Amino acid sequence: MNHGRGVPDWIGSIWRTIALLSIFQCVTCWQFLKSSPNVYQRPLSSENISWQEAAARKRLETYNKIPQQWILPEDVLEAAKSHRKITGSFIEALLDNETLKITSLDPVDILEHIRNRSFTSVQVTTAFCKRSAYGHQLNENLLEIFYDLALDNAKELDAYQASHNSTIGTLHGLPVTLKDQFHVKGVETTMGYVGWIGTFEGHKGTGKERIIESELVRELRSLGAVPIAKTTLAQALASGETSNNILGYTKNPVNQELSCGGSSGGEGAVQALRGSAVGFGTDIGGSVVVPSAFNGVYGFKPSVGRNAYRDAANAERGQTVVSSVVGILGPSLASLKLMFRALMSTEPWRYDHDIVPIPWYEELYEQSEDSEAVTKLSFGILESDGSVSPHPPIRRAMKIAAKVLEKEGHKTITWDPPSHAEGYDIHYGFMDAGGYNDSFTQLALSGEPPVREMMQDIGYRTKTPMPILEYFNLTIRLKDYRNRYADYWKSMGADAVIMPVAPHAAVLPGGNYYTYAYSSIIDALNYCSIVIPVTTADQRVDKFDGKYKPLNDIDKKNWQAYDPDIYDGAPAAVQVIGRRLEEQRLFRIARAVDEALRRHGKLFGA
Repeated sequence: MNHGRGVPDWIGSIWRTIALLSIFQCVTCWQFLKSSPNVYQRPLSSENISWQEAAARKRLETYNKIPQQWILPEDVLEAAKSHRKITGSFIEALLDNETLKITSLDPVDILEHIRNRSFTSVQVTTAFCKRSAYGHQLNENLLEIFYDLALDNAKELDAYQASHNSTIGTLHGLPVTLKDQFHVKGVETTMGYVGWIGTFEGHKGTGKERIIESELVRELRSLGAVPIAKTTLAQALASGETSNNILGYTKNPVNQELSCGGSSGGEGAVQALRGSAVGFGTDIGGSVVVPSAFNGVYGFKPSVGRNAYRDAANAERGQTVVSSVVGILGPSLASLKLMFRALMSTEPWRYDHDIVPIPWYEELYEQSEDSEAVTKLSFGILESDGSVSPHPPIRRAMKIAAKVLEKEGHKTITWDPPSHAEGYDIHYGFMDAGGYNDSFTQLALSGEPPVREMMQDIGYRTKTPMPILEYFNLTIRLKDYRNRYADYWKSMGADAVIMPVAPHAAVLPGGNYYTYAYSSIIDALNYCSIVIPVTTADQRVDKFDGKYKPLNDIDKKNWQAYDPDIYDGAPAAVQVIGRRLEEQRLFRIARAVDEALRRHGKLFGA
């Protein structure tokens, strides 16, 4: 399909390309093994089965954990393939009244129903397990399913509430999902690696396979939350699209012609389908905020040292100058605040050495909501990073956000900080520093090849690690960049910054040219960010501008990939940026943005 506007010919046939991926992977597998002689290789298991068979067994094992009465008919699955959007009315039409009623509620309201006993924990857990099971069959977004353990947990919570006439904690009975980096007792963690099947992070015989639980999971359980499943992710956590050799490519359920993002794309898809009340992902370059924006849900990325990462799996874990953080995805800003505040109440710094001891002060939050000091705010507005310009739907979302804030009496200022291109270059330097030796070592455990999306982002072989003195100099360069950016922020007097999450509303499969750049800068600076959905792409409004003059080759590729027809209906979001460790203040400011959009969004075309 070519619309006569410079759109590449491969766009119209992209899914046929994906269908041929298995053939492509066989070739790349041979290339990978040949070109990585330094990687130690060993059999997948004592059976010495192929990685393809191991992955197929794992997929079937996961599918078989769905109760028979929740298996969708073949005609429904076929119908889903012909629908662009399977969120909202499509999946809701499949649900019974009780499941629909419960899963349509905000988490704050669900908890109130459980507290006043109009719902039991078993009812709520059953509803979300059922909806997530439907969502997985339609979208293939779960790597691990453990509904039986979840329902046993819910029964225990109901018994406790009945005998003590109180709940265990703030999140009593609330079903959650987690990216498959987090260990849950009795449940396997593969992180999308075929070679991790039947092991603990690739190692057999450690005795840890099914007994270790991540600190985040322990905290959630202490609050009464109920983990129900773990979500799929990008192979090696290394792509802005979600694909691995166990589940394959995960589409965007809001618009199946587009990507769900990565690396926490499975979690973004689950939240769009309302498969759990709230979900958890990780972010080192946009891996929470990008899937949140692409799937039309709210997302929160804190600074380093806020949410516990202890005893979670990771890739390239030795690189800690720019660290990965645990983020939250949910259906509302209130749901994100609820979860973050609850986690802070567990005093995670007592259990994870890397956590900064900053409690949540509710009194401060509530007082500052009404104080004169914050009635009018100042927002820096960055519409483009100067390297790749956003597509029309994102430009429109940015303008709507600015206009509703001005309507509320807030101040908007043009944001022209130290070069984002420089910040992106520094960030990429740290991501590339180890040469991806760890990631390719994990692939070699089974002999599986890198998937197409990983190859597009980092190649199909290891690289020479950065020399230590060069690494030191890059660290000095980062410190200088952070200080210059902080100085600029102070000089402008901004309370927060609003900018795109990415230069597009999701990407066409294989079109991940610049997905992370807008968001990776936030990780490089160690700032915090909240994603707020604004509008959806509209083919009648968001036209392709054939006269647009690209800034460079990447900008040209990004622009040529924009097709108003294909993008129609895709979520368009913005992110609100706060400074390091100012998460509580950011929630207060984001609330002002969210409420302004609710009050005035339609007036400006949202």
